[in-house]
Amino acid sequence: MAQNKGASQSWDDGLKLISFCPLCETHYNPMEAKQLGASGEVRLLHITCKGCSNSIIALVTVGSGGVSSVGLITDLTYRDVVKFRSSNAVEADDVLDVHGILEDDKHFWASLART
Repeated sequence: MAQNKGASQSWDDGLKLISFCPLCETHYNPMEAKQLGASGEVRLLHITCKGCSNSIIALVTVGSGGVSSVGLITDLTYRDVVKFRSSNAVEADDVLDVHGILEDDKHFWASLART
């Protein structure tokens, strides 16, 4: 039981590392972090700032050497991350198609009108 309490305390410490927004410095409620994935003692989390509405995707690791985290500032919502995570990878042909559309103004505006 003591081991479980230690693991829980380590995760609390890990969440404290990402407890404020790096953009506006508003404090997060760590309990509002949404888990995107986990493997062993590693968690991928999504947190949205109530102050500026930006988000971070953070990788938090708890190990024998302590707690570490790395975060990425994003404008993606939790739903966006889940949606794009399960979508197909962008292929080279996709990039070439977009380039072709952007290269021709008439084609670009026509493609926007269709959406």
